[in-house]
Amino acid sequence: MPARTGTKGFMTHSLESIAARLQRLEDLEAIRALIANYGPLADSGKAQALAQLWSEGGEYEVVGFASAKGHEAIAGMIDGPVHRGLMADGCAHLLGPVAIDLDGDRAIARGHSVVMRHVAGKSAGRFEVHRVSANRWMLERRSDGWRVVHRANALLDGQEAARVLLTPPVAPRPR
Repeated sequence: MPARTGTKGFMTHSLESIAARLQRLEDLEAIRALIANYGPLADSGKAQALAQLWSEGGEYEVVGFASAKGHEAIAGMIDGPVHRGLMADGCAHLLGPVAIDLDGDRAIARGHSVVMRHVAGKSAGRFEVHRVSANRWMLERRSDGWRVVHRANALLDGQEAARVLLTPPVAPRPR
């Protein structure tokens, strides 16, 4: 829109609109970056840094397997025998792009994750799919940035629990 109209009201409205759109883009990028950090932190065993992606009382739920609430418990999942066993074999936590529903200081991100596991033996450098999951991340903006308040992860094994995680929270709004 042209800025030459000379009307102060138009310029103020236009700048407010641009500022709101910029804030939305910055929020979406911050959420994407937070989620993108999960895999490298998990694969490098940085349990404390990974736990900091969550709010202090945040929860990580692996449907049908385990649930951890709070930084110490979430770090404990990464430091635990199941995850350390994956790391010892060689693994990669791959998170796909997420669909983000942003509502002010709250957001829901939905997407897929794949855990690859190294296959030892004659086939050097061979990996197999260990786990394919649906994920739903509930996030809140805090004074220190966006943090996960709840993440649910469920195997895409035909069960309804995984499909529910991928369902949009409301019908998408036309833009």
